[in-house]
Amino acid sequence: MKRRNFISKTTVAGVGVTFLGAYACKEAKKEVEKTQEVEETTPSEPFFELSLAQWSIHRMIRENGVDPYTFAEKAKNWGFKGLEYVSQLYNPELSDAGYSEEAMAAFVEKSNAEAKKHGMENVLIMIDGQGNLAVGDEAERNETVEKHKKWVDAAAAMGCHAIRVNLNGSDVPEEWMQNSVDGLTKLATYAKDKGINILVENHGGLSSNGELHAQVMEKVNMENVGTLPDFGNFCMTRKPDSWECEVSYDKYKGVKELMPYAKAVSAKSNVFDADGNEENIDYVKMLQMVKDTGYTGYIGVEYEGNVLSEEEGIIATRDLLLKAAQKVV
Repeated sequence: MKRRNFISKTTVAGVGVTFLGAYACKEAKKEVEKTQEVEETTPSEPFFELSLAQWSIHRMIRENGVDPYTFAEKAKNWGFKGLEYVSQLYNPELSDAGYSEEAMAAFVEKSNAEAKKHGMENVLIMIDGQGNLAVGDEAERNETVEKHKKWVDAAAAMGCHAIRVNLNGSDVPEEWMQNSVDGLTKLATYAKDKGINILVENHGGLSSNGELHAQVMEKVNMENVGTLPDFGNFCMTRKPDSWECEVSYDKYKGVKELMPYAKAVSAKSNVFDADGNEENIDYVKMLQMVKDTGYTGYIGVEYEGNVLSEEEGIIATRDLLLKAAQKVV
């Protein structure tokens, strides 16, 4: 009797199950590896939101006749979410009207309509040319506070969270600090009921001295008063009849001193190298300091260079921020 090579159905089935199980495990492993690879190669979301400072297009507006009310459309097209308006870019429309209630209402209405049309968020208004909040003469200081109140009202009507002010005035530290505290306290008291923050940028003079600036914040000690650290505005004095800086404050020290009080941040840029890095500002170092304070709000792109066009500079700064954010721990 011949012996047959016999394999039972059960054994075949068992081999099939084993084979399918091994195949499934390999495929699952591949999927895990693929997912890990995607996670490693796909940039993570930045810890901040992107806004555009309107000053980045001031030459377009002043020299090329671009309508300032196209700001929202341009910012949207360049990949931004938030808008940081600049008051002086709406002159002479507003200044010729004496900043009347009617003129301010029209500014608010048109700005809101454009922001809504393009799905943008109004973040803040940077106020210039409305007087000196740290001037020695109290009557002039009070007048400056009054001039800023209409901008507080406008910011509230636009859904902004803040206005940015300048602390111009005395160059004597003790006097400057005392006057700054007085001016800020008066303006912030009015703005508090409107839900608006009063932010001070390092913007020349003693406001660019990070240590003194931080001391003013401590002395004012109001919840709706804070800073707007700018990565590059640390020139305290300029040479006579020149824009060249004579005395500057260490930018990294200054940003570190101002960040604990920050309610907005400005990413200044001027010149880029071949790798897309700002030649004079270490963006990774700056962003690390920003993140270390727990800040997760808007960072505004503010390009001021003249090598690249304004559009090219804005995009280069945006891309640098996103690239640098990937290197921050």
